[in-house]
Amino acid sequence: MTEEKMGLCWSGTKDQFDNLEKHTQWGIDFVERYTKFVKERSEIELNYAKQIRNLSKKYQPKKNSREEEENKYSSCRAFLSTLNELNDYAGQHELVSENLTAQIIAELGKYTQELKSERKTHFHDGRKAQQHIENSWKQLESSKRRFERDCKEADRAQQYFEKMDADINVTKADVEKARQQAQMRHQMASDSKNEYAAYLQKFNQEQNDHYYSVIPTIFQKIQDMEERRIERLGESMRTFAEVDRTILPIVGKCLDGMTKAAESIEAKNDSKQVVDSYKSGFEAPGDVEFEDYGQAMKRAVSETSLSNSRGESKPEKAAKRPGKLWPFIKKNKLSLKLGSGPEDFSHLPPEQRRKKLQAKIDDINKDIQKEMDQRDALTKMKDVYIKNPQMGDPTSLDPRLGEIAQNIDKLQAEAQKFEGWLAEVEGRLPVKSDAPKRQSVVFSETPNNAPVAPVTVTTTVTVTNNCAQDRESPDGSYTEEPSSEPPVKPADPEFDDEFEEDETLPTIGTCKALYPFDGTNEGTISVAEGELLYVIEEDKGDGWTRVRRNEEEEGYVPTSYVEVFLDNNTKGFKTYI
Repeated sequence: MTEEKMGLCWSGTKDQFDNLEKHTQWGIDFVERYTKFVKERSEIELNYAKQIRNLSKKYQPKKNSREEEENKYSSCRAFLSTLNELNDYAGQHELVSENLTAQIIAELGKYTQELKSERKTHFHDGRKAQQHIENSWKQLESSKRRFERDCKEADRAQQYFEKMDADINVTKADVEKARQQAQMRHQMASDSKNEYAAYLQKFNQEQNDHYYSVIPTIFQKIQDMEERRIERLGESMRTFAEVDRTILPIVGKCLDGMTKAAESIEAKNDSKQVVDSYKSGFEAPGDVEFEDYGQAMKRAVSETSLSNSRGESKPEKAAKRPGKLWPFIKKNKLSLKLGSGPEDFSHLPPEQRRKKLQAKIDDINKDIQKEMDQRDALTKMKDVYIKNPQMGDPTSLDPRLGEIAQNIDKLQAEAQKFEGWLAEVEGRLPVKSDAPKRQSVVFSETPNNAPVAPVTVTTTVTVTNNCAQDRESPDGSYTEEPSSEPPVKPADPEFDDEFEEDETLPTIGTCKALYPFDGTNEGTISVAEGELLYVIEEDKGDGWTRVRRNEEEEGYVPTSYVEVFLDNNTKGFKTYI
C-alpha cells in the first residue's frame, strides 16, 4: 500500500468517525427533545386536571345555603353527580400526568445519561485505535527513512572505498580504513532493512486488524447503540399512547355516570316537590254570601205578624260577616321583614311552618344526641379514672359533666317548646279561642332518664264555629277584626268545675339548689345556687321536682339540680343528685 493510499484511508476513517460523532450527538439531542415534549404534555394534563377540579369545586353546593336545599330536586342531584364524575374525570388526567412522568420522562432521562456514557466510551475506543495505528504508521515511516538513509550512506562508502583502492598514491592503511567503513555502512543498511521489514510486517498486521476487526467492532457497537436508542424511543411513543388508552375505561365510566345522572332527572317529581314545598295549607275560601240590605223593610212589614201578636218577637241576629279571603287580603302593616321571623315561625303558612318546626326539632335532637355521646364518653373515662387513679383525677371531669347536663336540659326544654308549636300546627291542639282554659303540665321522657322541661298545654273548653283559618292570615298574623259571633257557653255548670285550677298543694319537705337553673319554659321556675325552697311534689320518675318559693311562685326544677329533704311523716329522708 502506497503512502498516498494510506493517507486517504486514514482520512476516510477519521471522516467516518466525525460523521458518526455528529449523528450520535443529534440522536441524543432528539431523545432529550422528545423528553421535553412529554414533560410539557404532562404539565398540560396536570394543569387541566387542576382546572377541572377547581371548576367542580366552584359549583359544588355551599353548606347552609339555598343551593344545598335545592339538592332535593332530581335536576340538582343530577348536576351534583355530574360534578362528582367530573372530579373523577380530572383524577384520570392527573393519573396520565403521573404515568407520563414515571414511565417516560424519568426513564428517558436515566437512559439519556447511560446513552451519553456509552457513546463517550465507544468514541474513546475509536480515537485510541486511530492513535495506535497512526503511531505504528509513524514508526514504519521512520524505519523506512532510516533504511533509505543507511542505503545511501553505504553506497557512498562503497564508492569512496573503490576510489581509494584505485588510487596508487593512497597508503594501504587508508584503503583498509575505507574498506572497513564501507562494510560498516553496508551492515547498518542491512540492519535498517531488517528493521524496516519487521516494522512493515507489524504495521500491515495491525492495519489489517484495525480495518477488519477493531474499527468494525467499534462501528458495530455504535450502530447497536443507535438501534437501541431508536427502539427505546419507539417504546416511549407507544407508552405515550397507552397511558391515554388505560384511562379510557374509567373516563367512559365517568361519562356513563354523567349520562345516568342526566337520565335520572324526573320533571314531574321535581314539580311535585315544588308544590309540596310551597303549599300553604289554607283551605280555599267559600262562596261570598249575598248581603240583603232589604232586611230592614221586611222587618218593618212583619211587625204585625203572628209572632208579634203572641209577644214572642225577638230581634234578629246580626248577619254573620263573611270570612276573609286570604289570597286577596293586604298584609298587616306590622308584617315581618323579609328574611326575619319569630321563633315559632308563625309568620309562615301552616304547611311551611310545620316543616320548619320539624326541621328545627330534628336539629335540636341531633345536638342532644351529641351532648349525650359526650356525656357517655366522659362517664366511661371517669369510671376508668376511678378504677385506675394513676391515670387521672375522676373529680376533674365533674364540672364538664355538669355543664353537659345543663346543655342537655336546655336543649330538651327547647325541643319540648317546638314540639308544642308543632302540635298546635298539626291540629293536635286547638289554637286561639276566647273560651275558658286550664293549664296542665305535661312531661316527656328521653333515653337515659334525662329530664325534659315541662310544657304548659292549653286545653280549650269550647269550639267556635269559625276555624283557625278564619282568623289567621297566610303570614301568621290574626286579623284586626274579630269574629262578630260570640263564643258558645257550656250548658252544664258542672262542666266548668272540671277545668278550675288545682287547689294549693301542701309542702312535703324542703330542698337546696346545687346548681343555678334558668326556668325559661312555662311551668318551670328559676332558682339560684344555694337557694332553699319548699317541695310540694316529689319526682315521679320523670326527672322533675315541683317546688314553691312563696304562696305565688311555684314550678318545676330538674331533680338533679337540687338536694331534697322530705319530712319524716312522708317518705323519710331522700337525696337526689
